[in-house]
Amino acid sequence: MAQRDQDLLQRQVADTERAFARSMAERDHAAFTALLSDQALFFSGKQVLRGKAAVAAGWKRFFEGPQAPFSWEPDQVELLDDGTLALSTGPVRDPRGQPIARFNSIWRQEAPGIWRIVFDKGQPPDPPAAASGPAAND
Repeated sequence: MAQRDQDLLQRQVADTERAFARSMAERDHAAFTALLSDQALFFSGKQVLRGKAAVAAGWKRFFEGPQAPFSWEPDQVELLDDGTLALSTGPVRDPRGQPIARFNSIWRQEAPGIWRIVFDKGQPPDPPAAASGPAAND
């Protein structure tokens, strides 16, 4: 795949991930559900939510109340060479903006320009970067 095509697909996935996150911020469960693949599989602690309906039902509680309980944004997107699957990952933050986890999502291109999430699993947040340079030694 040409680099230009790869760049376009990476932007599509990043934009779709941001729209997914915006659904939480805007308290729009229908918009969230629309971006789920029918075969979506979300890890929720030790439980695995299988299928669009189960994921939508399992995440409904996060859309209740006036304020989102967390937010996220991709900081890395990688695609298979054939452009059919993509990984997006980035920090998850609490309402104060503090990192609480890192998300890892797999997106599948279901039609040209249409990406839906098929896998999602969180992990602990990245450790803080070690301070370096002269100020770190003072």
